[in-house]
Amino acid sequence: EVQLVESGGGLVQAGGSLRLSCAASGFISSHYVIGWFRQAPGKEREFVAAITGSGGYANYVDSVKGRFTISRDNAKNTVYLQMNSLKPEDTAVYYCTGTTGWGRSVSLYQVWGQGTQVTVSS
Repeated sequence: EVQLVESGGGLVQAGGSLRLSCAASGFISSHYVIGWFRQAPGKEREFVAAITGSGGYANYVDSVKGRFTISRDNAKNTVYLQMNSLKPEDTAVYYCTGTTGWGRSVSLYQVWGQGTQVTVSS
């Protein structure tokens, strides 16, 4: 069964840090671009970051550049999202997802995790 499982979410104060993990099973994740999206209450799901299968290239939404870092360990079939200098507006459910393509559109991604809640208090 193809599966992505997120972990690492929680409650943190503004300015703090969290590291999200996305563990893949049932497929070779190094063959896929892995992305992180987030969805706040009442808002559409939005692209946060993505990383190529080799880990050699990453792309970020402007609002997280310089604060978030996406990385992957293909030996562990795991992708990470290190989030520093968190802001209340980063509060959302964070999803990891995989695609054989490349881009920021939700519709490009074929496999989705169940999401992990990140709450940043002011």
